[in-house]
Amino acid sequence: MVIYPMDAKYNTYAFPSSIEIFTFTKLKTIQMKTIDDFDFKDKKALIRVDFNVPLDSDFKVTDTNRIEAAKPTIIKILEDGGSAVLMSHLGRPDGQSKPELSLEHICDTVSAILGVGVRFVPDCVGENAELAVAQLQPGEVLLLENLRFHKEEEKGDEAFAKLLSKLGDMYVNDAFGTAHRAHASTTIVAKFFPGKRCFGYLMAKEIEAIEKVMRTGEKPVLAILGGAKVSSKITIIENILDKVDHLIIGGGMTFTFIKAQGGHVGDSICEDDKMGLALEILKKAKTKGVQVHLPVDVLAADAFDNNATTQIVAVDKIPKGWQGLDAGPKTLEKFREVILKSRTILWNGPIGVFEMERFSKGTIAIGNDIDEATTNGAFSLVGGGDSVAAVKQFGFEDKVSYVSTGGGAMLESLEGKVLPGIAAIIEG
Repeated sequence: MVIYPMDAKYNTYAFPSSIEIFTFTKLKTIQMKTIDDFDFKDKKALIRVDFNVPLDSDFKVTDTNRIEAAKPTIIKILEDGGSAVLMSHLGRPDGQSKPELSLEHICDTVSAILGVGVRFVPDCVGENAELAVAQLQPGEVLLLENLRFHKEEEKGDEAFAKLLSKLGDMYVNDAFGTAHRAHASTTIVAKFFPGKRCFGYLMAKEIEAIEKVMRTGEKPVLAILGGAKVSSKITIIENILDKVDHLIIGGGMTFTFIKAQGGHVGDSICEDDKMGLALEILKKAKTKGVQVHLPVDVLAADAFDNNATTQIVAVDKIPKGWQGLDAGPKTLEKFREVILKSRTILWNGPIGVFEMERFSKGTIAIGNDIDEATTNGAFSLVGGGDSVAAVKQFGFEDKVSYVSTGGGAMLESLEGKVLPGIAAIIEG
């Protein structure tokens, strides 16, 4: 059980994913309940999972990570003597019933991972679903059909949420990847389970990981932000400046900062309209005592191509017709020193165009350095689509402390937004 303060003025909770949005004055404590706070014996748990997994042309699951991540929560409920009713979305059916996006395709995979036979019902509300739940025995698992076959799901329709609520005695949200959406199954349904709603293990781990970076992490705290554009990271940067001691900026957004300071970036990606903002960020960081580390050299190419001609040049002296596509050796040496002396590390965004082998060395080097820092006792959190993809591609998944399962949810947490799926469990 984790205890977090509540802000009396705003009547909102300072749970980890709110990332200290408000300055707290009059505080009192509330309980953030997880499944460990309940006994599910003879109970039917309605569990929101994130089984939005990729399928190949034969409708076989090609990446089972999200299913495996939900397993501990499901098994705990079954071992208590309860049963599990699983609900999820798959793809973007836009409120239509599309056979290619049926969750029936993943039923065998879920069963194999859980080690338990999984029944399937071809709807998620209504008479058939209610009958299937009524027949469910302790220790059994039922998978409902794709929630998004009903347009009411994404609209957050209360009547639809009420129909979903009939399918369980208790509600468990274990789908961090959808926690930033105020959908019927992630947020609205919780109101029908007063005192009988909680987080699953995965959600709790995600919240705790963000808390370690944004609140309770051992110092020095380092954030590594990469990716192409400053504009996509503005709110993250502004929010974390009060939380970190060091900020490494890499990837394509480097060149907006360099050009803003009078450097020559050649044909590198650059947001000219954000140069003023870049200077303001550097000014704010200095005021707050945050050390910003920018690249000093880059691997430049004469084309955006894996077979392009390349050269190492100073980051502020890139010739016309050339573009920076990866970090240079001096930069990686500089970044390594910062990473190894940090005790809490957030990595969001690659350092170069890692999708091309020629320009993947910088991202791999950062991964290796974070691996070493983690081995030496640092806490490391990787979040955001591209950085997670890089971690998986280069085999760093088991070498960092935690890899977030939620792309958009993770980013909105770092921006300081209150995630509806989390607020719905705690509030009320």
